[in-house]
Amino acid sequence: MAKGVFVHRADSKYDDFPEEQYQFPQRYLNRAREFEGDWILYYEPRGGGGRMGYTGIAQVESIIADPFEPKMFVAKIAPNTFLPFENFVPYRSADGFLESSLAKPDGSLNGGLIQWAIRPISDADFRSILLLGFTDENALLPRVDVPTGSAVGQGFEDAAAEFIYDDDRQRVEQTISRIPRDRVFRKLVLDAYDSRCAITGLKLINGGGRAEVEAAHIKPVARHGPDTVRNGIALSGTVHWMFDRGLISLSDNLDVLVSRQANDPEQIWKLVNSTGKAFPPADAKLRPHPKFLEWHRGHCFKA
Repeated sequence: MAKGVFVHRADSKYDDFPEEQYQFPQRYLNRAREFEGDWILYYEPRGGGGRMGYTGIAQVESIIADPFEPKMFVAKIAPNTFLPFENFVPYRSADGFLESSLAKPDGSLNGGLIQWAIRPISDADFRSILLLGFTDENALLPRVDVPTGSAVGQGFEDAAAEFIYDDDRQRVEQTISRIPRDRVFRKLVLDAYDSRCAITGLKLINGGGRAEVEAAHIKPVARHGPDTVRNGIALSGTVHWMFDRGLISLSDNLDVLVSRQANDPEQIWKLVNSTGKAFPPADAKLRPHPKFLEWHRGHCFKA
């Protein structure tokens, strides 16, 4: 096994869904198989308005032939392993390229290698990028359902501590295991929605500068829903409770749906903003994905 880098564009022509799968042509098959069972970084290239840097991590569960397209293959992503970075990580810093293999002997960019859609990365480089992606100096209020002082609610600073191991692989695995996924998910969702409840439209901040709104999963983690903004929505506490219990849901166009099984639907509608639709993130790429909304309507909503 080895760590790798998967190049992914938001406007990719391939059947990619970073939370679940990565499609690639046969010429990359042998290289991709090196990463089966191990972790990869997603890299955003310049094309399509990309920023040239690293955007998240995932673990490759298996490599299979694409059942729908000949000579195409799919890297299946292990459930609950994909996680976007808190911070976008540019591919180079003042000290050089973060993937050391991208540097030629004279220090210039290896233009051929950076074009590889799938490429290996050393454990040491992987961990360095990982720490940059998840280190956040801004303290966050833990999710209300996470006890204060729990491992999940703690910051990521512990992961940046130096571990004494015989090899970099153990250090990487230890670092990954310490990532406070709930805190990362909360930060990404609240940032996307500007700390405003998508259903009520209210933005309530307490005296300590903390947002009242909560980060809700559309498809729960327990049902293999990823910790991504596209599977998240910012909701106030009461609305979050109703959403999780199927009393409200959303159409693909973000129309608010209220269950006919609710004991007092009119009271619920009073909480909904005057448009009758959920307010989306300003960045259209972060809107709730129809795939997750469909799951919520089919498995949670009490129509």
